[in-house]
This record gives sequence, C-alpha cells and structure tokens, in this order.
Amino acid sequence: MLILSPVEDRGPKGGILSLHGGGMIMGGRRDHVSHLLPHVIEGTAVVASVECRLAPDHPDPAPVEDCYAGLVWMAKNAAELGIDPERLMITGVSGGGGLAAGTALLARDRAFPSLSHQILICPMLDNRFETHSSRMVDREGIWDRHSNLYAWTSVLGERRGGPDVSQYAAPARAEDLSRLPPTYVDTGSAEGFRDEILIYAGRLSEAGVSVDLHMWGGGFHGFDMTVDHAAVSRASSATREEFIRRALDR
Repeated sequence: MLILSPVEDRGPKGGILSLHGGGMIMGGRRDHVSHLLPHVIEGTAVVASVECRLAPDHPDPAPVEDCYAGLVWMAKNAAELGIDPERLMITGVSGGGGLAAGTALLARDRAFPSLSHQILICPMLDNRFETHSSRMVDREGIWDRHSNLYAWTSVLGERRGGPDVSQYAAPARAEDLSRLPPTYVDTGSAEGFRDEILIYAGRLSEAGVSVDLHMWGGGFHGFDMTVDHAAVSRASSATREEFIRRALDR
C-alpha cells in the first residue's frame, strides 16, 4: 500500500483509495496517482494506493478482494490516517475503474465501509464483448479488443463470457445497482469501453444513484493521461478534479 499524506496536518481530511489501471494483469501502486496529488498538496485528502495481486497468476477473485481489503484497512485506520470516515471515496482507472466499481459493490453488500463517492475513470466493466464499442478498436491505441480479450481471459479463465461470472469481477453483471455512492464516470467517444460505461451509468441513474457522466469527443482509451497537453485532455482532467474537490468539501 502506498500512502500519500499532506505535509501539514490541517484537521480531518477526505480519504481516497486509488486503484491503478492495467487491465488487472499489470501495473502497480505507484501508477495513476499523480492526478490525485493536487488534493494531497492542498491538504484536503489522504490517498492510499493498493498493490493488488494480478491475473493470470492470481485470477478472480484475488484482485477485487485485495482492493476491498485495502478499503477496509483504510476505514479501520481512519483516525490514525487523519481521515474523516464520512468522506471516504474510491477511484480507479481502466481495469482499476472496474475494480473500484466491484469494490463499491462489495462494500455495499458486506455493509462496510460506507463510501461517500466513487470515481470511475474509463472503467473496464463487462467481459461479454456484446457492445459495438467492445469490438470496434482493432490494433489501434494502447488497449484494443485483443488486449481486452487477453485480460478478461486471464482474470476469468474459461468462465469469461459465460453465466458464472461474479458482479464484483465484472460490475456490468450486477442486477441491483441501488444504494451505491454518488458516482463520477467518464469515457472517450473512441473508447473500447464506451458503450458498457454509458449503459452502466444509465443503470446507476435508473437505480437512484446520483451520476456525473462525461463522454469526451474524440477521446481514446487513456487519452487524458497519454496526451495530457491536448485541450480535451485538460478539460477532462479539470472536470474530474473539480468533482473530487467538491466531494472532499462536502
């Protein structure tokens, strides 16, 4: 676990559990935390980043259970970390976004801990490859349909695409999305996960969850991190940062 805390203690802060991207098959706790540093520097948040086990060596349910264990640890050590337990949120990028959604479902169903928000950044949610966007990106960009097929097969093995897949591994499988925290979710219009993200956001809203949904025209998978100087990337990052800032100020 990587812990990032403000230099000066200005009283209780929000807690953000960060889950890195990499399709649940690669990456580590130091990845994808830089966009959260402004909140640490401002003294409004403590960030914890999980080093979860990865497939195929550690298939489902190992990755999501590790993330849930990290969330439980953060909640139980809130006082020591200087965190207000009423402002505990979870965020993830790509595969980490899917793990964040799955961990939020676990926290709801196990009745601990209570999350104030979830921030799902281009999340990987569905293993079924039934949508148009899941098949449209072929040998382009940093994550195409072949990468996605390999990752889901690594995580689920022979269960991939079949009926015996947990909602915690593939949150798009969840039948009940009620009682989840207010959600920020974003995607690019040229993103392979686009359709499953839009469907998930719509179902969250139908279940009574407050949803901030953003689709960025022309954005591909990870656009705001790989070409962060582009105007659309700056707009995406600023919008997400403002949502987190408001969530921390609640």
